[in-house]
Amino acid sequence: MSYPKSVRIVEVGPRDGLQNEQATVAVVTKLEFIRQLSASGLRYIEAGSFVSPKWVPQMAGSDQVLSQLPLSADTTYAALTPNMQGLDRALESGVKEVAVFAAASETFSQKNINCSIAESVERFKPLVKKAASSGIRVRGYISCVLGCPYEGAVQPQSVVAVAEQLLNLGCYEISLGDTIGVGTAASTEVLLAHLLRHIPSQQLAVHMHDTYGQALANILRALQMGIAVIDSSVAGLGGCPYAKGASGNVATEDVVYLLNGLGIEHGVDLPKLIAAGDYICASLNRPNHSRAATALQRR
Repeated sequence: MSYPKSVRIVEVGPRDGLQNEQATVAVVTKLEFIRQLSASGLRYIEAGSFVSPKWVPQMAGSDQVLSQLPLSADTTYAALTPNMQGLDRALESGVKEVAVFAAASETFSQKNINCSIAESVERFKPLVKKAASSGIRVRGYISCVLGCPYEGAVQPQSVVAVAEQLLNLGCYEISLGDTIGVGTAASTEVLLAHLLRHIPSQQLAVHMHDTYGQALANILRALQMGIAVIDSSVAGLGGCPYAKGASGNVATEDVVYLLNGLGIEHGVDLPKLIAAGDYICASLNRPNHSRAATALQRR
């Protein structure tokens, strides 16, 4: 079986992980959390989101967080920017990379960002253009690639169409989000087989939620098919505020443990990563949902 020699882990805990939490997280706590994640060896950290605090209260203060993070040639601190106002705020905070998000489901698009898929892509055109002129790279997310809470199964052709549109706009990479975690190794294989006929593996990443406990199996299949970028969230933090029943992201600690077992390079120190997960879980007064972290600490 062929696997990538190395994998880039995209840590989404400070954004996708915290956005669905009920407890308020102070800016100083977020900064320490991100510092510990960086110290573990993670080199891509999604540090915040420039959405309206009215809709996602936990992302309030993202401008303060991003502006206080150290400039680093080794580590990318990225932010989600849903519109031009968000991009302008991100630029003022010194962000060097941003992300935009679309959906493969029309209903989810309407529920999430109040517009159709086509309208969302159209909205991103000036954003991506301005980001490019400012020397900012743009990553694209697609939600509901393996299932929608409103429409059920999502056809791979729908995902391909949205991915190609985002790449044509200027996104350098597409993150494929199983937002409600209904995917299996089989459906992941079918989706990637369709995508890889049109898009090089180097431009694809997987973003798996673990609602049914299938995230690692899906990631393993993606690795076997040549995908070398994995989104994950330390301690399994996260969920989607617009997808009822969606549980957390796959835990970064569990992904690292999987990669260690496969002999795939990733550059992350697992004990330091576990410490970062324990830090934020203590701050949130909630348990660490990483199976690897829990098992290793019981030894």
